[in-house]
Amino acid sequence: MQQIAIETLPGGGVPIRVGEVAIDEAEIAREMQHHPADSADDAREGALRALVIRELLRQRAQELGLDGDDEAAVAALLEDELTIPEPDEADCRRYFDAHRERFGEPARLSVRHILLAAAPDDAEGRDAGYRRGTALIDELAENPERFTDLARQHSACPTKESGGELGWLTPGQTVAELDRALQTLPEGLHDRPLASRYGWHVVCIDERRDARPLPFEAVAERVRHTLREQATRRALRHYLLALEAEIGVTGFRLDDDAAGALMQ
Repeated sequence: MQQIAIETLPGGGVPIRVGEVAIDEAEIAREMQHHPADSADDAREGALRALVIRELLRQRAQELGLDGDDEAAVAALLEDELTIPEPDEADCRRYFDAHRERFGEPARLSVRHILLAAAPDDAEGRDAGYRRGTALIDELAENPERFTDLARQHSACPTKESGGELGWLTPGQTVAELDRALQTLPEGLHDRPLASRYGWHVVCIDERRDARPLPFEAVAERVRHTLREQATRRALRHYLLALEAEIGVTGFRLDDDAAGALMQ
């Protein structure tokens, strides 16, 4: 059975007790360090969710005579108690036909860059970086073969050691503001520096390969894996809701939507 991190399952609220076992503040504080988030409240919620789910599984394992504090025992518990339907080829083809865009080959760009570092709030540094970037672009327009040397001399990115080579990038693989700009550029040296939170980038796109669809046969295993993961998540959510109802959780709900949305 495919394992899924329990922290990703739905939940909310402030747990107080799982069965007869209380979740205390010290335990929550220790767990919070494993749930980095944008706010303390979000980190606390992630910690509470994980602790409640862990306790539900521990108590169920002990009920069946397993060592509920052992990860292997919990894995064996889920293996025994969850039924995960295996998608057949017809299921996979139907899903593929409805979501072809998910399984195509994404657009790719072969990119080199020179990073001229400057913090977002360093106005003087960013002005200087932009001027240096335009000067480098002017030089490269006359001597494109110098890109590698100039990257090694001026770039603040570790890729300077390889002449500024970023390799083949697909959408989402670099910082968002640079990523958005790259998607619209033609091949070749861009005529002005591109801004990001890290500074200015002198960019050269060596090759662009557009997205293309792939046949079902080329992605059948990816489709099967996607459906298997979805089925596992549904089964696990249903199972945890059943444990919540059976064991009892005071002051916490695993999923505010509950009911049919989590049923297969």
